Amino acid sequence: MKKQEEWKRLEDGMLGALREGTQPVPYLFLKLYPSLKLNETEAMLIIQLMAFLDKDKLEFPTIEQIQGRMAATPEQVIKTLQKLLKSGWISIDEQIDLVSGVQSERYNLDGVYRKLAEAWADRERRAAEQDKQAAAETDAKDIFSIFEKEFGRPLTPMELETIAGWLDQDSYKQELILAALKEAVFAGKVHFRYIDRILLEWSRNRIYSVEQAKEHAQRFRTGR
Repeated sequence: MKKQEEWKRLEDGMLGALREGTQPVPYLFLKLYPSLKLNETEAMLIIQLMAFLDKDKLEFPTIEQIQGRMAATPEQVIKTLQKLLKSGWISIDEQIDLVSGVQSERYNLDGVYRKLAEAWADRERRAAEQDKQAAAETDAKDIFSIFEKEFGRPLTPMELETIAGWLDQDSYKQELILAALKEAVFAGKVHFRYIDRILLEWSRNRIYSVEQAKEHAQRFRTGR
């Protein structure tokens, strides 16, 4: 029974603590702060400043007030604040009351949100680039597979390099290369030198799409 009473008191104590409210912290901050080169003390100090501003409505807490909520010495708090100010994570705004003329200061956390937004945008950009690269690699594998199917054998390293050169150095579109392959198959001349001549001829005639290539081939076959 005594043990149950102890657990009940513990439960009541936790309930009272939770009733004081919770402090919302941006999920991106919790997720990204290690990659943004913030250590645990710096991250916790920023979270405490969020709580002071949001829950306590205290815009410029003292060093002692901040330190009282952290496992850090006053010296560590001062050093951490200086570092966050210097690196642009936080700033201090000065304001003057127009009635009393009293000057006051407040911590500004716009730098936190700006850095989070920049980090998010950078992650999205890199993810898009990776997706684009993966798609390009998939397309490259596809074009190699199509060539091997038409040739009826695996491509040699030199042939693979030739296709890569068409794509990367000559900047031929993949669909145009495949159209040239189709023309070579139609003509019964399935070899790389013939395909390369087709691509060169199309380039000289400013043919950059499959539709233009089809029209050019049709005119060539009809003698127009």
